[in-house]
Amino acid sequence: MILLILERVKTLNDYDILVIGAGHAGCEAALAAARMGFSTAIYTMNLDTIGQMSCNPAIGGLAKSHLVKEIDALGGEMAKVTDRAGIQFKILNKSKGPAVWATRVQADRALYRKHMRHALEKQSGLDIKQEQVEEILIEKNSILGLRTQECSYHAKAVIIATGTFLNGLIHVGPEHYPAGRADEPPSIDLPKSLRDIGFHVGRLKTGTPPRLNKQSIDFSVMEIQDGDIPPPPMSLFTEKIENPQLPCFVTYTNGNTHKIIMDNLKHSPLYSGVITGVGPRYCPSIEDKVVKFSDKPRHQIFLEPEGLDCDEYYTNGISTSLPREVQSKIIASIKGLENAEINKFGYAIEYDFVFPTQLRPTLETKFIQGLYLAGQINGTSGYEEAAAQGLVAGINAALKIKKETPFVLKRHEAYIGVLIDDLVTKGTEEPYRMFTSRAEYRLLLRQDNADLRLMEKGYQLGLINKKQFHDLTYKKEAIERELKRLRSTRVKPEDFNPVLSRRDSSPIKEHTSLSQLLKRPEITYRDIAEVAPTDNGISQDVINQVEIQTKYRGYVKRQAQLAEKFKKIEEKTIPEGFEYRGINGLSREIIEKFETVRPLNLGQAGRIPGVTPAAISLLMVAVGKERRTQEAENSNS
Repeated sequence: MILLILERVKTLNDYDILVIGAGHAGCEAALAAARMGFSTAIYTMNLDTIGQMSCNPAIGGLAKSHLVKEIDALGGEMAKVTDRAGIQFKILNKSKGPAVWATRVQADRALYRKHMRHALEKQSGLDIKQEQVEEILIEKNSILGLRTQECSYHAKAVIIATGTFLNGLIHVGPEHYPAGRADEPPSIDLPKSLRDIGFHVGRLKTGTPPRLNKQSIDFSVMEIQDGDIPPPPMSLFTEKIENPQLPCFVTYTNGNTHKIIMDNLKHSPLYSGVITGVGPRYCPSIEDKVVKFSDKPRHQIFLEPEGLDCDEYYTNGISTSLPREVQSKIIASIKGLENAEINKFGYAIEYDFVFPTQLRPTLETKFIQGLYLAGQINGTSGYEEAAAQGLVAGINAALKIKKETPFVLKRHEAYIGVLIDDLVTKGTEEPYRMFTSRAEYRLLLRQDNADLRLMEKGYQLGLINKKQFHDLTYKKEAIERELKRLRSTRVKPEDFNPVLSRRDSSPIKEHTSLSQLLKRPEITYRDIAEVAPTDNGISQDVINQVEIQTKYRGYVKRQAQLAEKFKKIEEKTIPEGFEYRGINGLSREIIEKFETVRPLNLGQAGRIPGVTPAAISLLMVAVGKERRTQEAENSNS
């Protein structure tokens, strides 16, 4: 434990909230804290890398766009900046159900940094500091502030959002050198400070592919991949995408590529044992793909533009840490890249992370009051996962200072709730990535209804303004009016059967409600409006909601009922400081799991890996007994 000697601390400024790191988590945390009325400072080692997209130049994608749209609905910044920087917008999985629709946006890397930095600079109550943080200052078990190379700062809350910078170590073939990102120094003293406090720290690994010179690529032999026209914005508050749109391109590895990789595995730090950190299972390096999927004759590579005024392309799909000369051979073996020039070589990076079971669902640490962790420091991968955590940490730091109820989203309320519950309850020993399959209630948690689910919460927090909330209220009313009209309006067979015939749908023989007709998969709202248009003009957004809610009403209703049962279990809280060792029948292993996680309720307790239904039954009885004892003592006093 660090014992602070007050006399030696030279204080430059006092703030309410300090944020360490200006990546995706740090930016959201700082903006949320300042917008909720608290004096905030954000620390970065380089002002020019605020909001840096360290890996691929894209936001969103499968399950990740759900997180971005939830951040947006709560008043965060990521979606807005994405729209200002976007150079290709595409909705994925459109042929499947709406629960798995996902928006993916290629972004101009430089524009993204520019607009995120501008958002921070124009935010009142927020100071930006280019300083390296070396130590967390605590007094007893509470945060006191931080110390940089220059001086010390006091605060009521500190949020650490350092990405891959904690003891970062880059690998390229046999070479390895300390770095938090390419050409940027790592943080050495801060992770030592965390270890001294007593945090259990692990080691993870991630990687990035080579970047190529556009002028040296033969795009004519590749598959072209255009975005959607008109571009579908990521943010609820974007009216129109202004940037020109660019295509991506697709090519593939081949047998020769795979032979080059296999012949040089001995030079891979991943396979030679030099890298000890655990890598991302769902985003493996090209070495891993070739070894583990040896039956596949080829692997897909996406050539993604880095920006409008940039001649650099990102080779998504061939992340590698092989030596530079081997990377050159790999690139030259691929169709369309035979003469490609490598601007930047790929590399792997190892970094420290804090095991997230040491956090509360608010992302406050269990050891130190007022200290919050957000982003890759908690074992996650991806810009979107980081930004979601940053927003929640910033909100909860502000609420703690206000002494108000913490902000904790449940699993049935948001993907953000799933993300954080997974981290603090189950923990992770590999880079955690969000998938739709992780959400039990994904029919309820669609990307299209993030505003309907969460914007009211954002308004209550002060992150959504009155006009935005008024627009939401109007939208809800418009949806309900149209749903009611569809249920109450019935059409004659002779009026609607021609439409059904055109859609190869079976005819009706009697008067049928518009709602019943719209439930048919082959019938669209446009078909309904053709025969029975509404008297009130409604937006495309409302039309989309009406169509989805009508077609999937039965499925959604069943899932909502399951969510209600889940909610009742979650409401069965476990008293803070509950003594698990007094429960007869619990194994030592289960007791240790409960004491490590300290679940808030029976639902969370049941999601701890290795905890059995029998253990939950014993816990439920013990909690009920303690509650009755407490009630009896209170009534006697």
